Amino acid sequence: MNDRFLRALARQPVDRTPIWIMRQAGRYLPEYRATRERAGDFLTLCKTPELACEVTLQPLARFPLDAAIVFSDILTIPDAMGLGLSLEEGVGPRFARPVRSRAAIRALAVPDPETDLRYVTDTVRLVKSELNNRVPLIGFAGSPWTLATYMVEGQSSRDFAIIKKLAYAEPGDLHVLLNTLSNAITLYLRAQIAAGADAIMIFDTWGGALSSAAYRSFSLDYMAKIVHDLKGTGIPIIVFTKGGGQWLESIAALGCAAVGLDWSTDIAKARSRVGDTVALQGNLDPAVMLTTPEIVAQHAREVLDAFGPGPGHIFNLGHGITPQVPPENVAALVETVHEYSRRYHQHAS
Repeated sequence: MNDRFLRALARQPVDRTPIWIMRQAGRYLPEYRATRERAGDFLTLCKTPELACEVTLQPLARFPLDAAIVFSDILTIPDAMGLGLSLEEGVGPRFARPVRSRAAIRALAVPDPETDLRYVTDTVRLVKSELNNRVPLIGFAGSPWTLATYMVEGQSSRDFAIIKKLAYAEPGDLHVLLNTLSNAITLYLRAQIAAGADAIMIFDTWGGALSSAAYRSFSLDYMAKIVHDLKGTGIPIIVFTKGGGQWLESIAALGCAAVGLDWSTDIAKARSRVGDTVALQGNLDPAVMLTTPEIVAQHAREVLDAFGPGPGHIFNLGHGITPQVPPENVAALVETVHEYSRRYHQHAS
């Protein structure tokens, strides 16, 4: 297996910096759009293991990436809780039955990953088999706070007014919801690990919307619980809070193997703040990918220079790749990271 990604997560020597890309299976690839067309809609694509496997592998057929990430969505758990999820192109996710009352929160049941979410674990098994140990496979879930934002708001939100009101007015109710979600996520991630995931990523997409005290109480503490509950699996975990640079030390102290950085955090400063306690993943601004191969290469070199020599860096974007990115820019990024980073890993075997 090309284990560069797993070695970097463990802060072990590598021959070059590994790279994978958030949303690497996605709309910037024409072959993805063709498979999505065959599926009919996004949810059907997610829930058909053969098609989800196909799109998981598509970017690896094009680019020498160092890891695959299972094609799925963070909203699989709330969907399995019966909230009536719909995902419309250009509109985003919507729930027909948002969770806004104490009774609705207490009525939520933890889904069984091998029955209610079997399509995800089947996809993991299928991808794992097709990969045949070529590269590691990443499984993932949304953080409890991030899932709760969609479940309470009923859709994407700019100001999170409904869930923040709940957090401040009825914190006990929100804690019940977050506790249920953290139990569901732990089971779900355990099932992905049992199905063959080699690493796990927790996407805390909306943690950065919280105040410092609220972040600790409603996001960080629940991710800490999940990381602690998965400790016995021995599988490395990456925790990514978008907009979470100010809490870097707290995230690093969770016991995760790596902290994901968005593009607003200087990776050199991040490295000096956490030392060698965790690996760092990131953190090129996804907007750079809309330019030219030359500009992409220049900015990739700047990120690599900022991290500097030694192990513990997984190159990635600071958030997901966007649909308008030309595939040739991705090719330039992967090639630049692999070739230019060699100078920083001189003594690796």
